[in-house]
Amino acid sequence: MTRFLRRAREVVGLAGEVDVLLTSDAEIKRLNRTFRRKNKPTDVLSFPAPEEIALQHAGDLAISLDTAAQQAESFGHSLSDEVRILLLHGLLHLAGMDHEVDSGEMAAREAELRSELKLPVTLIERVSRPQAAIRTPKKLARRRSQ
Repeated sequence: MTRFLRRAREVVGLAGEVDVLLTSDAEIKRLNRTFRRKNKPTDVLSFPAPEEIALQHAGDLAISLDTAAQQAESFGHSLSDEVRILLLHGLLHLAGMDHEVDSGEMAAREAELRSELKLPVTLIERVSRPQAAIRTPKKLARRRSQ
């Protein structure tokens, strides 16, 4: 995972180090409530470092392994792949991108990097496309057996 994080950080263009907390839904809910005023668990949180130290430390990521495991199961890939998807998504946020306010730039960049890093469908693609339109290995296997 460390090797992937290093490579993903490079392709995203972040110079500084990134610390990652792998945690539970309960802890990420606490962090989400404290820092974003949202009282619910989420999959990944990004905490960019102040600009003055960004070349040494780009920021911190928190990933809920509980949510990541549920999403991995739902989308038919491994927990390891799901954590990588969440790492990439969080790194793009640390780089200053924000899919909640842009016009699709983060989604396009995430899709491009997902392909380069050989990852399954990205987080933004899953949220923005209907579940039925995403072909996961599980869905493909079910279709073939019918």
